Amino acid sequence: MSDVNRNARSLDDRAPTDAKRAKAWGHILFNAILALLFAFMFMRAGELPSSMWEPLGAGTFPRIVLALLVAFNVMIIAKELPKLRQTSALSQGAVRAWLIEHRLAFGVLILFALMTAAVPVIGFRWASLPFLIGCQYLLGARSTKALVIATVVALALSFGLDSLFRHVFTISLPRGMW
Repeated sequence: MSDVNRNARSLDDRAPTDAKRAKAWGHILFNAILALLFAFMFMRAGELPSSMWEPLGAGTFPRIVLALLVAFNVMIIAKELPKLRQTSALSQGAVRAWLIEHRLAFGVLILFALMTAAVPVIGFRWASLPFLIGCQYLLGARSTKALVIATVVALALSFGLDSLFRHVFTISLPRGMW
């Protein structure tokens, strides 16, 4: 086999190995960031004010959900760690390619972080509205008709969830400073 064929073949063989390792590193880092974010939110959920009509407290349901999310993130990290030992170091440009491939997930994560930061200031309804519209835009709602539908869906979800929790579950979601 000539050097040209051998080099071409080794580069082709290298791509799946790079993809496996990059995917494993990406899942580990992404889930570690999410676990830290959810743990922070878990701590903050304990500070939610509760009324005498809420026997478990306003922070109970969010804490249960956040604890489960942290547990899932830890399980995903534990599942991905053995994959790192099975592969060799990444080649040049593999990280950039992985980041470009997963830009949608990072976009949603950034939107979620912005929503999380905005909830204490402007409340759940108004913080979740741009988050939902932004997520739908990232997922492909680009035309005027699609953006109108996305806005209607976002209004129904943000105000509907707030109303559901307030009137059915008697749990007050954060209203913000205003």
